[in-house]
Amino acid sequence: MDYLTYILLGIIFILLFKRMMPVKGVKQISTIELKAALKDKNKQYIDVRTPGEFKRDHIKGFKNLPLQQIMQKAEKELSKEKEVIVICQSGMRSKNAIKVLQKIGFTKLTNVKGGMNAWKS
Repeated sequence: MDYLTYILLGIIFILLFKRMMPVKGVKQISTIELKAALKDKNKQYIDVRTPGEFKRDHIKGFKNLPLQQIMQKAEKELSKEKEVIVICQSGMRSKNAIKVLQKIGFTKLTNVKGGMNAWKS
């Protein structure tokens, strides 16, 4: 029984660790780097939080494309030719959004480390 407990704990730890790791092949930028990047009009900026979260507080220049709708709206509203910079509240939803965008053919993807929590601090 003890071995089974250790094995299960190990599996849980590995899954949590993998979830926290950045997505392979995706650039990570800090909020300081984001401030400089916002001047570049050739980039697309999306916020994958809910409309309510976006309405309460967002960065000028970011478009709200909620994670739940990204699969349906991304190809209509974003260009695969331009870099897409993705933000959420903490970095977890943006990581998931980037995985979805990769699956549908986007290759120029950047995640904002720490999300809006980092932006505010």
